[in-house]
Amino acid sequence: MTVLLDDRLTWQDVAKVSKNAGLTLSENALARIENARRIVESIVEHGIRAYGITTGVGALSDTVVDRAAQGKLSRSIILSHACGIGPLLPRSHVRAIIAAQIANFAHGYSGVRKEIIHHLTAFLERDCIPDMPSRGSAGYLTHNAHTALVLIGEGSARIGDKAFHGREALAAIGLEPLVLEAKEGLSLVNGTACATGLSSVALDRAAHLLEWADAIAALTLEAIGCQMPAFSDAVLSLRASEGIAAVGAALRARLDGSGLIAAAQGKRTQDALSLRSIPHVHGAARDVFANCAAVVDRELASVTDNPAVSGTPAEPHVWSQAHAVAPALGQATDALAIAITQIAAMSERRIDRLVNPLVSGLPPFLASDPGSHSGFMIAQYTAAALANENRRLAAPASTDGGLTSALQEDFLAHPTAAANKLLAVLDNAEYILAIEWMAATQAHDFLNKEDQRASGTDAVYSLLRSHIGHYSDDRPIASDMEKTRSLLSRQAPTQ
Repeated sequence: MTVLLDDRLTWQDVAKVSKNAGLTLSENALARIENARRIVESIVEHGIRAYGITTGVGALSDTVVDRAAQGKLSRSIILSHACGIGPLLPRSHVRAIIAAQIANFAHGYSGVRKEIIHHLTAFLERDCIPDMPSRGSAGYLTHNAHTALVLIGEGSARIGDKAFHGREALAAIGLEPLVLEAKEGLSLVNGTACATGLSSVALDRAAHLLEWADAIAALTLEAIGCQMPAFSDAVLSLRASEGIAAVGAALRARLDGSGLIAAAQGKRTQDALSLRSIPHVHGAARDVFANCAAVVDRELASVTDNPAVSGTPAEPHVWSQAHAVAPALGQATDALAIAITQIAAMSERRIDRLVNPLVSGLPPFLASDPGSHSGFMIAQYTAAALANENRRLAAPASTDGGLTSALQEDFLAHPTAAANKLLAVLDNAEYILAIEWMAATQAHDFLNKEDQRASGTDAVYSLLRSHIGHYSDDRPIASDMEKTRSLLSRQAPTQ
């Protein structure tokens, strides 16, 4: 599969590239890139004062750099900004960041040469993945610089399972190191490609998780014998929300024809909130997701390079601005992290109801032999620990402070930190939902066989049982949790 970049990319496009799709640019996109480069060359030729082109960067923005040193400036920006630390980002994340960076250049306001685009698209095509440390970026500079290192034959990269020095990696895919020219160093580290790429990956995972959250919740609702009138279209329509309506419809479809639900009708006046308010919590997350997706798409449609060049080579313009700051992106990913945290917290509460004999009517802790077996007792502890970790991660990054570059950069929006927190929240949420899936499936093993599951919930039950058997304290439960989470992350819920 190859994604075509003509006018702009969407977050879905970036997510496809993160999962091995190629990226090719249309003639229109290449023409915009070439025109912007000619404008930069004109700025250099005429000696126009321009940030990061004929001046230094950050607090050195008033220091003029002569023409002979402008290429050196580009190289030194890459070397000095590549100061990431810690574990490397996964290859899918790096691919997404590169795709978002190419999309930014393709708007035609950055001024990099086509050779840079050729090298970056070759990285994607040949799966040459620069080693990009995950930590150390207060905004957007550090991660991008580690990709740029490989472009100039420095740094390191991986091709398949093999590690290479940057120059060796280029040679392995038939490329030579680039000698950067005016502005290219700044453009390569600038913009919001890192946060936008990471957010696109997070959106892809969140969309998948939201589908699973409804499916797994339905299996639990059936095991506990929920009161379905709370999920009727007439009832849910009293609260205006597209998300609530969508979740209500999904639960009704999944539970349609359930003998267990029919047998439980009228058993309680109303269910506990972790059951009754599933449409409200899951629906709120869907509404927040829609807003976050719109923000990421707007980010991909925007120029986030500073400075931006415009006009014509005959009449060049250079605009210093703050488009590389992305408060909306940080706020949107913070909000989605909070929404996913709530979904996971509610899932953990349902796990507790499944294992608690005081409210479930099922064997204590879903154990096959209560007393000699502990069943899911400690699996619920794990879910509680992860839910608590998510609560800490849900504290917004977009309100963090920080002063950099000698007070020149005295406000930071932290969209990269917000996107990384969202990805960490999704990791924990996947495990929590996996544990609920296991517990709900175990609960169904104990239910009266005379009352049948709905076909929609039976599909979810049978999918897990085709991979993992009933748990009888006969193996480490952690291995089941890992298998279930892996299954959840790679496969869509069957209907």
